[in-house]
Amino acid sequence: MLRFLIEKEFKQIFRHSFMPKIIFVMPTVMLLVLPWAANQDIKDMNLSVVDNDHSAYSARLVNKIVSSGYFRLTDVSSSNDAALRSVEAGKADAILEIQPEFERDLMKTGVARVMISVNSVNGVKGGIGSQYLVNIVRDYAQDLLTESGVAGKKAAMAQAAVAPYSRFNPHLDYKVYIVPALMVILLTMLCGFLPALNIVGEKEVGTIEQMNVTPVRKLMFILAKLIPYWIIGYIVLSIGLTLALLVYGLTPVGSLATIYLYAAIYVLTVSGLGLVISNYSNTMQQAQFVIAFFVVVLIMMSGLFFPINSMPHGAQVATLLNPLRHFMEVMRAVYLKGSSMSELLPQFFALCCFAAAFNGWAVLSYRKSS
Repeated sequence: MLRFLIEKEFKQIFRHSFMPKIIFVMPTVMLLVLPWAANQDIKDMNLSVVDNDHSAYSARLVNKIVSSGYFRLTDVSSSNDAALRSVEAGKADAILEIQPEFERDLMKTGVARVMISVNSVNGVKGGIGSQYLVNIVRDYAQDLLTESGVAGKKAAMAQAAVAPYSRFNPHLDYKVYIVPALMVILLTMLCGFLPALNIVGEKEVGTIEQMNVTPVRKLMFILAKLIPYWIIGYIVLSIGLTLALLVYGLTPVGSLATIYLYAAIYVLTVSGLGLVISNYSNTMQQAQFVIAFFVVVLIMMSGLFFPINSMPHGAQVATLLNPLRHFMEVMRAVYLKGSSMSELLPQFFALCCFAAAFNGWAVLSYRKSS
């Protein structure tokens, strides 16, 4: 009986004019476009310079900033007011004002003044951009002191050299961080909410009533709805892994078996959630509104864009109830760190609990009339 029900589900999916396109085109488009668009790397910020010193050293500082690749010189203004007008007009994102006698102060005292003003309408961009500027100016000042021999006079003082090394993502490429997480979002959208829309669609056209009058038990009916999307989830995940390799050169440091094991549990979890939504929705419009609510909340609380550790304590506790958070941690840990099953046991037990809870709820809440 179960085999025929699963066959019926697959026929229904692939007879639909739009469903197969969603299943195969959506992963391709998301993984080819979003890693480039959903990027928090700050580059090519427009910089306006106010050079009140007009010395060789001030020109060298500007060249060092521009050659870093993070800033693009848009204009050299005659005054701070003129530079501010460039910011207000949207032509500049940051202003670097070099004070008079910049070169003399550097050579004489080792201390010179510059003022950095940043457009902080976008707080993240403004904060990161200003920090980039500060670091470049400090590095430039240290280079000058070393060249002039001033730093050598302070050799008796304690010195500490810091050599930063970024573990797991040494080139700080944001795509390495976002691509594994996008695979989680894909599985959520395709395997979590398509079953809900599928069942609600059957309710609207009345075909589900034909199932309700058959002797098929509720558990077998729910399994017949879950298994096709479990298989589709594996297909979508395989497409994502292949595109990550071919397009971005990303391969998991850890085991593929660990990814597929956790993916199997996660697909059952989100499919169960989708079936719960469908059981309480009578129309497609109701289901779409409920799904939209869950999508926004689950994604924003998953750590996709914002680190969970930077959230308030209450929000961090709330994320423990979000299955996306747990599977996203698994994907990033296996892809970037090579974590093994033994290191991911908390996520394993959490996803198992979610899968049991949502699918049990789906079976109990399904109203079958005979």
